[in-house]
Amino acid sequence: MNDARIRPRDAADLPRCVAALAEVHATDGYPTCWPADPVAWLTPSDTLNAWTAEAEGEIVGQVVLRAGPTGEIAGALSQTAGVPPEQLASLSRLFVVPRARRLGVGAALLQRAHEEASTRRLRLTLCVVDDERGAARALYERAGWLHVTSTHADWTTPDGTHPLEHHYLSPPYKEAEAIGSP
Repeated sequence: MNDARIRPRDAADLPRCVAALAEVHATDGYPTCWPADPVAWLTPSDTLNAWTAEAEGEIVGQVVLRAGPTGEIAGALSQTAGVPPEQLASLSRLFVVPRARRLGVGAALLQRAHEEASTRRLRLTLCVVDDERGAARALYERAGWLHVTSTHADWTTPDGTHPLEHHYLSPPYKEAEAIGSP
C-alpha cells in the first residue's frame, strides 16, 4: 500500500467512510455499538473539522475534531491542562482499516487533528473505551498523550455493561505550531 494522503473529508467521502468503519467494526468491534445511522455518527453536530486518509483510491482511515467535552470530565481535563473548558476540543471517530495499520496512518491523522487544534489554540482531549488489546491507548501514549482519569460510560454495551472510558489530554501545542511558523 502506498503512503496515505491526509485530506479534508467531504460529503462525497461518507459512503466510503461508512464502508471502512464497517470493516473496522467487523474486525475490532469499534464502535462498540454499531450506530443506527453511521453517517450521522461520523458527522456529529459539534464537528469542527474532519479528515480522511486515502491510499490507492480507498478511504483507509478518518478522524473528526469536535467541540470539547462538557460536564464533570471537562472540568478535570481543563484543570489538568491549565486552560478553561472552552479551550478544549475533542478528537473523535479516529479509525484505520486493518490493512493500513502499522504504516503511520493513525499517527498522521492524529498529527493533522493536533495541528488544526493548535492553529485554533485548543488543547485536544479524547476518550478511549477500554479494550483488551489496548492498541488505541498505546498509539496515544506513544504520541505523548496524558491519561487523566477513567470513568464508567453512561451508555451500555450490547451485553448491558457500562464500559470503562479512559480520558486523555494531548501534549501541549507549541506557540510556533499555533501561528504556523516552521
